[in-house]
Amino acid sequence: MKLQLPEPSAEALRASQALQELIAADIASHGGWISFARYMELALYAPQLGYYSGGSAKLGKDGDFTTAPEITPLFGKTLAQVIADLLPQCQGHLLEFGAGSGRLAFDVLTELKTLQVPVASYTIIDLSGELRARQQETLRDFPQVCWADRMPDAYSGVVLGNEVLDAMPVHLVVKTADGWRERGLIIADGKFSYEDRDCDAALIEQIPDADMLSEGYLTEVHPVASAFMGSLAAMFKAGREQSGTGGAAILIDYGFPQHEYYLPQRHQGTLMCHYRHHAHPDPLYLPGLQDITAHVDFTAMALAGVNSGLDMLGYTSQAAFLLDAGLGDVLLRTPPTEHTQYLPQANAVQRLTSPAEMGELFKVLVLGTGVEMPDNFLRNDRSHRL
Repeated sequence: MKLQLPEPSAEALRASQALQELIAADIASHGGWISFARYMELALYAPQLGYYSGGSAKLGKDGDFTTAPEITPLFGKTLAQVIADLLPQCQGHLLEFGAGSGRLAFDVLTELKTLQVPVASYTIIDLSGELRARQQETLRDFPQVCWADRMPDAYSGVVLGNEVLDAMPVHLVVKTADGWRERGLIIADGKFSYEDRDCDAALIEQIPDADMLSEGYLTEVHPVASAFMGSLAAMFKAGREQSGTGGAAILIDYGFPQHEYYLPQRHQGTLMCHYRHHAHPDPLYLPGLQDITAHVDFTAMALAGVNSGLDMLGYTSQAAFLLDAGLGDVLLRTPPTEHTQYLPQANAVQRLTSPAEMGELFKVLVLGTGVEMPDNFLRNDRSHRL
């Protein structure tokens, strides 16, 4: 099926072509085949050419997708209510992965200032040069903000990750008549093409009841994201040993617990691409110019964190998290009688919390060490459903 998508500029096409040549060289250097995870890593993060490390616009009307902080400042202001409870427990430090345009950081910092909660530092780790420039402009009035190129070895504080896990490379596996195989890329007739090869048994161990799934079942597994959770645990552990205080990671993303992730009807997986506000399923289309994502297996993420020494602090839907954190009160700072200001905000709240939009598909997972979540967050905890 031919995709009906907006035409890229000549400059964008040249950048994609350069990335395709780099990927082709990588395939050649690995014996003619690379895993899909390796392809996704290069398509998103190859220096200067990958989607996140290149210069193309990602967010807003000229970008490819919109995130909750771009929809409304109420998202960040409400998140700040929870952060305000956590920061005094960990010396006032914040760290955000993948900060986008900087909008979430701006809204969180603005609200914390209003609440008179001191922020010692706000560190941003983002691989996108284009986005870092926008962040620096957006956050120019907050001297606590600094940027880093890598995760610190030791850290005590609150970590934020909004739509970070979904962009981590995934392995594709498919069940065949001969058992599970891993899907990767070759070059055939001068083009990227899929080829399935023998599968590492460790990839299949994550899939519950893998033997019961039907032939032809295609899905993703998430060892890169699981390893990231382990790195978070090591970072918090070292930070607590150094400072005596702990930390918590608040991870917000779209996805499912494991028993829903691998349902029989999800037999073609969850992989999705975003290009100029068009969603489509072809990750081989113009690499470097589109986002490639997969829904998050929250059970796997929670297990990776807990097995690495983190405490399970909570798991719930985005709607429940925001409403329990006081989203309604933040909205009502604008009187409903002021229609022109109130109605757009009320519509944004509907988008964030409606089960038909972001409210149920997006989840919030919180893990940490040496800190306690505020009681109101636990009212709708779903950890038992992981």
